[in-house]
Amino acid sequence: MECGVSRRAFLSQSAMFAASAAVMPLSLGAIEPIQRAGGPHLRVGNCAYSYRDYLQGKKAPHMTLEDFISRMAETGIDGVELTGYYFPDPLTGDYINKIVRHCFLLGLDICGSATRSTFTLPPGEARDREIAHVKQWIDYSADMGSPCLRVFAGNAPQGVSEAQAQKWVVECLEECSERASEKGVMLALENHGGVTATPEGVKAILSAVQSEWVGLKLDTGNFHTKDPYADLAQVASYAISVHVKTETHYNRESKPADLKRIVKLLTEVNYRGYLNLEYEAAEDPLTAVPRTLRELIRLTS
Repeated sequence: MECGVSRRAFLSQSAMFAASAAVMPLSLGAIEPIQRAGGPHLRVGNCAYSYRDYLQGKKAPHMTLEDFISRMAETGIDGVELTGYYFPDPLTGDYINKIVRHCFLLGLDICGSATRSTFTLPPGEARDREIAHVKQWIDYSADMGSPCLRVFAGNAPQGVSEAQAQKWVVECLEECSERASEKGVMLALENHGGVTATPEGVKAILSAVQSEWVGLKLDTGNFHTKDPYADLAQVASYAISVHVKTETHYNRESKPADLKRIVKLLTEVNYRGYLNLEYEAAEDPLTAVPRTLRELIRLTS
């Protein structure tokens, strides 16, 4: 008398499982929505990018990163995201240490760093350069105590399917994540157009990446669709850091962002981390940024 299924049935089921496994991607180690303990906890920061015209010398007063950090200490926020574009080139360890000391004495976290990248590239020299650049910025981020580094995916090259371009992004993220894990720096992939222009594109990449050192840099102004808030809600649970924009885009129509709604959306997924203002609107940031930061502090208090 047989116990349970018969040998023939067992072999049949095993064959069916093996066949299905051959066509289904393995999910072991893939990025899942983040489960956070303790309820939501939101802190407010600001990106150096918000003052880009001053940091690049296009507007007066011209600013250095130190000037930017000092201004942020006057706003009552908790941290700054230091965009790589405004560091000197070459970047030295002495300069990084100077920035770290300045932030520490002013009571500001370096809550993130950011650099450019294009990962929608096939294997070859161009991709190798992008990966080397990101690995260098992982090292810089670790040196300055930044817990996460913002990176971009990129656009699908002409004649390349979006699925293929996303696969290349996954490969690049996985290679860079090895350095990230060594240095203790999370890679924060931003929804920044191209193959990450939709929540489906974002999830397709994140669900395929086999690394716990990659997550989402959720940018609240970068879904240009008929219902951007619904799109944000689809991927908010993957966020490890957030860019808050003051404008929301309904396809090609821009409207003022509903900051209260954004805060509510993030609290509903128990987000614990920084809301970094990334200001891009027309009003002068010298007046608009401090006012918006005060509103974010009020909404998150």
